Amino acid sequence: MTVIVTGARETAAALMASIALMERNATTAVAVTAGKVKRSAAQRISGHAHLPAYPSSITYDVTRSPAGPEAEIGPDKGRRQGPLGNIVEYGTRNNAPIPHLGPALEEHADDLIRGVEIAVWQALR
Repeated sequence: MTVIVTGARETAAALMASIALMERNATTAVAVTAGKVKRSAAQRISGHAHLPAYPSSITYDVTRSPAGPEAEIGPDKGRRQGPLGNIVEYGTRNNAPIPHLGPALEEHADDLIRGVEIAVWQALR
């Protein structure tokens, strides 16, 4: 019995191109959503008299790992009032929490899901 397979290399090349496109588009989706979460969190915490610099300390970084794109969103401890992040978000026994990062993430979770779905569909076309 003889089996002849034609187009295997072309199919493999197309799949590799699809994977690269999906990774690139998924990274874009994560970055766009991270920016929205950052802006929403900063807006939610703005206007507190004792935290004038805290909103501008909120940043985000997007990296790619073997598992896929990742975003880290939150106050940069190297910026003014950035080290107050945990105290502000979760509170202490003397200070009530002011949730802003968690609610901002929840607000934009569906945006991330939609963005990743679009990335997958574009790659499969």
